[in-house]
Amino acid sequence: MADDGGGRRRRAYIGSFTAAGGLGVLTAAVDEESGALTLLGAVNSVADPSYLALSPAGDMLYAVSETADGAIAAYRLKGDEPSLVGPLVPVGGSGPTHLSLFDGHVLTANYGSGSVSAVPIRHDGGLATASGVLRHKGSGPHGQRQQGPHAHHVQPDPSRRWAVSVDLGTDSVRVCALRDGALALHREFALRPGSGPRHLAFHPDGERAYVLNELAPTVTACRWDAVEGALRPVGETSVLPELPDGDAYPSGIVVSPDGRFLWTATRGQDVLSVLVPGPPGEGPRLVTTVPCGGTWPRALALDPTGRFLYVANERSGNVTWFEVDQDTGVPKQGGSVKAPAASCVVLD
Repeated sequence: MADDGGGRRRRAYIGSFTAAGGLGVLTAAVDEESGALTLLGAVNSVADPSYLALSPAGDMLYAVSETADGAIAAYRLKGDEPSLVGPLVPVGGSGPTHLSLFDGHVLTANYGSGSVSAVPIRHDGGLATASGVLRHKGSGPHGQRQQGPHAHHVQPDPSRRWAVSVDLGTDSVRVCALRDGALALHREFALRPGSGPRHLAFHPDGERAYVLNELAPTVTACRWDAVEGALRPVGETSVLPELPDGDAYPSGIVVSPDGRFLWTATRGQDVLSVLVPGPPGEGPRLVTTVPCGGTWPRALALDPTGRFLYVANERSGNVTWFEVDQDTGVPKQGGSVKAPAASCVVLD
């Protein structure tokens, strides 16, 4: 948790698209009893800080600048206003959409250029010059969205031996090792052509992974072998009860800390889906869907206990919170705060 100088309290940080009217990075206090958010302020010092990641100690916040030039920023967290540490650092790719921390580096998935970058973290928490850029290759059958690679997500696996990147443009997941500050491709794993994989979440057992597909409203269940660095798809499940008439673009995915439930968000339909993971070797089962409390839900976040689920609704400009029924996994909306062009929520 961030230290405000007079004690410690839980906070949430909200990323947004400043090009669409967002306020930059917003800070909110979190009520640990109800899950409610109370906005405390905003820092508008970086263009389009659309995705955020906290340091393990909770004293630093890292943000992409999802622009054509592509950069990341480091913020020190003290009090209610994050403060920039040094200048923005270019990532060597365009349109970074996601970032995570791995082995002393910030990794970014660069959608526009179809690449993944590694940026070293200095001892003071600031950022050094990008030490490596791994460029993806390939395409997919979707004429408009898959003419080339579009890396959309990158994160370490639970064993922290590997970095796993998801590419919407090539219908594949790449497993990489970090060597001398650069990502080296270990293996690439193909998913169904035209599925358009967007994000990935690991099961807490470390043996299962779930890939959320944007171009088909489905989630692909996979077996994960951390020793071999191998991902094996085992089944694909719809996140909607029936094929929709209008747009349906899944966006965010999270798994409960105890591994009993899986939630996804779908833009266009503006719903949250509740799924129950199957045993290793089987796909999840769709339980139900509920309204997301806004329009165009872009990202999901769970509090560490798994009691509360948060949704960044981009087009309605709000963040909603839900209390999760611990028996059924079904979320019930508790409230909402205004957050123009909201794109991401992280909690300390």
